[in-house]
Amino acid sequence: MQDFWPSSGFNRLRRNEGGGLQPTDDYLRLFLERPELALVAESCAAEIALHEALAAQPARPVSAAELDALVDDDARANYRLFLAFRDGLLAAGTVEAYYLGLFRSGPIEIPPLFVDLLAQAIVRNVLDDAADASEARAAEMLFRPQRITRTDGRVIAGDREVLDLLNQTRGLGDIGRLLVQANAPVRAVQLEVLSPDNVARYWASDTRYDFLLDLTHETTQDLGHGVQFRMTRKQSGLKALARVLERWVLHLLGLAVKIRPEPRIDDAQWRWHVGLDVESTSLLNDLYEDRPVAAERMERLLSLFRLDFDNPAEMRADVAGKPVYLGLCSDAGGVLRLKPQNLLLNLPLAHPS
Repeated sequence: MQDFWPSSGFNRLRRNEGGGLQPTDDYLRLFLERPELALVAESCAAEIALHEALAAQPARPVSAAELDALVDDDARANYRLFLAFRDGLLAAGTVEAYYLGLFRSGPIEIPPLFVDLLAQAIVRNVLDDAADASEARAAEMLFRPQRITRTDGRVIAGDREVLDLLNQTRGLGDIGRLLVQANAPVRAVQLEVLSPDNVARYWASDTRYDFLLDLTHETTQDLGHGVQFRMTRKQSGLKALARVLERWVLHLLGLAVKIRPEPRIDDAQWRWHVGLDVESTSLLNDLYEDRPVAAERMERLLSLFRLDFDNPAEMRADVAGKPVYLGLCSDAGGVLRLKPQNLLLNLPLAHPS
């Protein structure tokens, strides 16, 4: 299996007999190594002592006096957040149990970054037996925002952080940033769309997030005389995303489902839907209630999906056997922020946890 996403901490976790990821001291050190907690030149003696003590024993108790001794207010706040996260994770026993518990217990009080790192570790666990590059790239969408571009009839997703940095530096670091600021001519960096031809480069890349993903569902070919031919793209990343989401639901909820991309909802019996992001949740709610939707919002809808339970008895009785429709939508700025927890919390389950 390819050792992708080392930043996920997956290799620092221990898989239990049920397939869940148990936290280890080494996994907790991953957070201590992050810029938010790493020591800097300005760190006071108390912060240095606390950091070194936690690096040696990440699960050790930390007294209020140790925290109060930190001079820097931001450092003190960051350590409190880390300790709350650490204690909750250790109490839950597995990354998966803690992740689910976060969304079932009221307001989330840990940083969004921590939530994304948890999701990354879980989806890395989900994909462990699959060496499909398209699934790995699609799975990045579960924890990294994407910028969506429409060009020549194609819908292309690129990592927001990577694209924003390239826009600022043209891939030349600080020198490139200075050249861009000076309006000097700098050759644009061309990113690759993941395809069967560059899979080896994707796996070999140390900066794998710089590959684009084609999310085009259908292409239309004009045959002349007013005749158009619509064709589903075999290499669409939407199919890979659907497979990832199937694994996500099976791993975290123990439910077998089938998910496939759909270009539209033609269902007079439409009973249930789940938005995979804030924008699609709002859009599907409006469509379901037959409220008017501006054309601009509809254009931001990247895809619909149909989800079917393998066992309808696992659904609520009033919707058993009926499909669940999913939506995927970018915001007005062209950014997609997929929220995989929506799929765990909002399915019509017969016995919700």
